[in-house]
Amino acid sequence: MWIFLENSGIKWKNILTFVATDSYTVMVKFIGEYSCKIDDKGRVIFPSAFKGLMDSGDDMRLVVKKDIFADCLEMFTFQEWDRQSEKLKSKLNFFNEQHAAFWRQYMRDCAVVEPDSKPGRITIPKKLLESIGAGKEIVFAGNDHKIEIWAREKFEASGIPKDDYISIARSLANL
Repeated sequence: MWIFLENSGIKWKNILTFVATDSYTVMVKFIGEYSCKIDDKGRVIFPSAFKGLMDSGDDMRLVVKKDIFADCLEMFTFQEWDRQSEKLKSKLNFFNEQHAAFWRQYMRDCAVVEPDSKPGRITIPKKLLESIGAGKEIVFAGNDHKIEIWAREKFEASGIPKDDYISIARSLANL
């Protein structure tokens, strides 16, 4: 069951869209792209538009990990990370060597980060930033239930050609 609560008059701080699932978990929907500079300690300013979607009374922890398929990092709210991890774990048999090895790899290079209270800075481990080739500037790209973090140059090069995009859209419309 999906319930969309847009423009419902409910007063949540800067909330554009929330989705309630059948387990009554509220998920934040991240939308938009924001560039920022990385300082020498690996700190970045977490976009205020994304921070504003998270209620200050909520768990502000975020999980960052390397994306399996793309050359970027994925960032999830801790609630979303927990939900997805439990769903994945339920499909694994830890007495199966391949499953155990997959889980071990899946859990590698993860970090829990939390924005500072006032300036909203977060520190992303340098190892993770280096894994995506981040130099001095990154892009936070909202991707629904997660935020992707890209090296600026790689983000700009990551799009698919317009003709391919249109072709995929047409094929999906025929499903």
